[in-house]
Order: sequence, then C-alpha cells, then structure tokens
Amino acid sequence: MSNLFGEGMMETAVLTTRGDLRIPTGIVGAEESDDITITAKAIAEIKRIREQNNIPETYGLRMGVRGGGCSGFSYALGFDAEPRSNDIVLEADGLRVFIDAKSMFYLMGVTLDFSDGLMGRGFTFKNPNATRTCGCGSSFAA
Repeated sequence: MSNLFGEGMMETAVLTTRGDLRIPTGIVGAEESDDITITAKAIAEIKRIREQNNIPETYGLRMGVRGGGCSGFSYALGFDAEPRSNDIVLEADGLRVFIDAKSMFYLMGVTLDFSDGLMGRGFTFKNPNATRTCGCGSSFAA
C-alpha cells in the first residue's frame, strides 16, 4: 500500500449536530473538506434496508466507483461481510463503511444523501469532484 494513507486503515467518524456522519478519508494531507459525509436520512435508510433484508449488523456498506455510465463513472453501493485487503474501513454510529483505495480518490468530499420526494426515491451523491453528471445523477465524469 502506498504511503498516501496514514497509519492503519481504520478511520473514526464524527456525528455532526445535524446527525450526519462525517468521515475523514485517512489520506495524508487531506483536508476536512475532503471528508465523506453520509446524511442522517441516508443513515436511516441504510439501517432500514439492512434490517428489512436481514443483513447482519456486522456487514459494512460498500461505497465505490466503477467505470461506465453515461458520463464515464458510476457509483456503487452494497453490503459486504468483510472488507477487502485494499479497503479503507470507516466506522461510526453502528455503521461500517468500506471504500477501496482507488474509489476513495473519486469520493473525496462526497455527500451520500437519501431523497424520498415527488421526483423519486433513492440515494444521491453530491460530488465536488464531478465535472459533469448525467440527468439521473447516477454517473459522473471527473
């Protein structure tokens, strides 16, 4: 593993006053603006999905980026039993998050939110690194 990451691969997250989860990236030289944020609405939905589908609490949420989609990259969310060898593991408030090192560079500063409105229901990514996004918001260019 490159020396871009600090000692260990486990980072401690902070709950904000709004109930959002702010997670430091663990990358040496990263600033607070590079932290990953998971909103309180997204946390509640993640926990609801986990409970509804009988996914053990020990499983982590995998956030990632894949090649593809209208704009070049697409976001990936899912649950994994264990982190992979190249994962950065973030955890707080009963939620473990796994992000592979390559995806972390595209996800720095991202906010994962959940929308349940007239325009649809689902997770949304607000990514300051995106130079272009598609109409549905599920893919981006960086």
